[in-house]
Amino acid sequence: MLERFQADLAGLAARDRLRALAPRAGRDFASNDYLGLAESRELAEAAAAALARGVPVGAGGSRLLRGNHPEHEALEDEAARFFHAESALFFGAGFSANEALLSTLPQREDVIFHDALIHASAHDGMRLSRAPHVSFPHNNVEALAAALADWRAKGGLGRAWIVVESLYSMDGDRAPLDDLMSLAERHEAFLIVDEAHATGVYGRGGRGLAARFEGRDNVITVHTCGKALGVFGAIVCLARPLRDFLVNRCRNFIFATAPSPLVAACVRAALTICESAEDRRAALQARVALAGRELALCGVAPSGTQVQPVIVGADARAMALAAAMRARGYDIRAIRPPTVPEGTARLRLSLTLNVTEAQIIQMARDLSKELAP
Repeated sequence: MLERFQADLAGLAARDRLRALAPRAGRDFASNDYLGLAESRELAEAAAAALARGVPVGAGGSRLLRGNHPEHEALEDEAARFFHAESALFFGAGFSANEALLSTLPQREDVIFHDALIHASAHDGMRLSRAPHVSFPHNNVEALAAALADWRAKGGLGRAWIVVESLYSMDGDRAPLDDLMSLAERHEAFLIVDEAHATGVYGRGGRGLAARFEGRDNVITVHTCGKALGVFGAIVCLARPLRDFLVNRCRNFIFATAPSPLVAACVRAALTICESAEDRRAALQARVALAGRELALCGVAPSGTQVQPVIVGADARAMALAAAMRARGYDIRAIRPPTVPEGTARLRLSLTLNVTEAQIIQMARDLSKELAP
């Protein structure tokens, strides 16, 4: 009965692609807790205060049943104000939010154009969508423009949906948002921007890299709450009619138990902390610059952001390198296909306020020793 599953796992192991859960250990170069908020005193106090005023841990049902708590609505009102959007909707996870948007909003006569390196959650949403989807080469606006023009020339009559990340989670590079926005305006297309790795870190008050476009009818942003904000869930910012459409048509929203009201209260506190966290953001950018200088000395091209890949190519090499760095006391993980393209297995170094500048310098020096032939 289990043979086919065991055979599949054996095949993954033979290709150095078998995944397994591992405990957190060593200095943090793996998490997305960029501002060091996840275990902060501020969020712990916010959680305690919410519990003290009677905020429940569980919602008890979906938002359309009895699960719609005042904390959900307070968070959504605050998030819309914070991100300068017309409205917001809270989901239990960034993965759920991306899947929900793409499986619900694009219609049968529409088309979805997505960056080749878009997150797995977007792919899952597109598989459930009524609309066809087309990939364009990573950050290639010219190729996207040609694909849009070709679709229209062949009789495309609906709306185009352009789906990108503002900062890519495995390469650490940024999307050309100004050019993408201009293209969306020319073609009357919607632009969906996943701000997962930018929220809290970039933009005024940590509002993200797409902050200047928030509030436009054709712009939807996804702000993950479990990375720099240090909590859990995701906030989708969008025009009110689109929010209402999701509430009425999105199966992911309608049938899921609502996110924890306690988590909603903590996210609201995280937004308040984030707005005045310029010192944290400055400290993080100093670590990014320092890591870039140190890693350049061992032949690693700096990404310029808090997501720093060290691409080594072969899966086995990436696994061995990660193991060697963990033995030296660093929590560093290997990333292999299909998460990244074939032949680009890598270490994904994540820079956070959970490590000191001295630890970054030492990590780069130890990595240089392990990379040496």
